[in-house]
Amino acid sequence: MEKVPMTAAGYNRLQEELKHLKSVARPEVIKAIAEAREHGDLSENAEYHAARERQSFIEGRVMELEDRISRAEIIDTSKLSGDTVKFGATVTLADEDTDEEITYQIVGQDESDIKEGRLSITAPLARSLIGKAEGDQVEVTTPGGSKSYEIVAVQFV
Repeated sequence: MEKVPMTAAGYNRLQEELKHLKSVARPEVIKAIAEAREHGDLSENAEYHAARERQSFIEGRVMELEDRISRAEIIDTSKLSGDTVKFGATVTLADEDTDEEITYQIVGQDESDIKEGRLSITAPLARSLIGKAEGDQVEVTTPGGSKSYEIVAVQFV
């Protein structure tokens, strides 16, 4: 079984989502199915079919979360240090074309959120940054073309 690296915060978010699905969403959908059944003919009951579809989604997500949580390898980023980019590092990059600076933390696949500055370890940019240090330049091929960045800072927060 392959371990899935993640931060403690990412692990906690998965745990919270699983808890919510099991204690709130699952009972709600069971209640909705029961109410829809009371309306009679199930073959033409849109509420019933929608509730069953929602139940199917919830059960699938519960199984997925339980699998990810069971395979989680929690990495305490507060104990990491160094000057090269690795899992858990917070990296500040300067776009060599625009001189615009962006900051990302390298995190697990399940906790990535580019808008929040969390970049998945499996993303092309993260893979090209691993092992590099402050002052190094990286070139990444993106769907929008090739981009060049300079690593301005590597921190472990």
